Amino acid sequence: MALKTGDKAPLFTLHASDTKEVSLSDYSGRNVVVLFFPLAFTGTCTEELCTMRDALGEFNGMNTDVVAISVDSPFTLAKFKEVENFNFPLLSDFNKEVSRQYGSLYDTFVFGMEGVSKRSAFVVDAEGIIRYAEVLESAGDLPNFAKVKETLSAL
Repeated sequence: MALKTGDKAPLFTLHASDTKEVSLSDYSGRNVVVLFFPLAFTGTCTEELCTMRDALGEFNGMNTDVVAISVDSPFTLAKFKEVENFNFPLLSDFNKEVSRQYGSLYDTFVFGMEGVSKRSAFVVDAEGIIRYAEVLESAGDLPNFAKVKETLSAL
């Protein structure tokens, strides 16, 4: 079932690339952009997360934090974060539960891989309500960052 604007964001706790637990509730009182991405070290995923890395100051200025989630292991995400100097948490949804809760999971991805996160962007406001939801069917597409910023600037 797809989440939509106005829905309560499903709470989650996942292990970050440094193996510490990160929960959505840790960001209570702040806006959060929750990104799902298919796989570390792939072209479009790297482009997407580098875009967020380079714009993080702008998002922080809007009382907003960013987290990015994939089904990669925390160890893979740690290397990805190190190589690309990401300045926000990369979270491992290795068991695919959060991706499924957010309607962001491919049944079958490329090369017959099953259970890979769909590229998605959610804006969760300070009260935990989804204010923007975009789940992309094509992994080659990027989220509409202009719409994400527009949504945040209206909060």
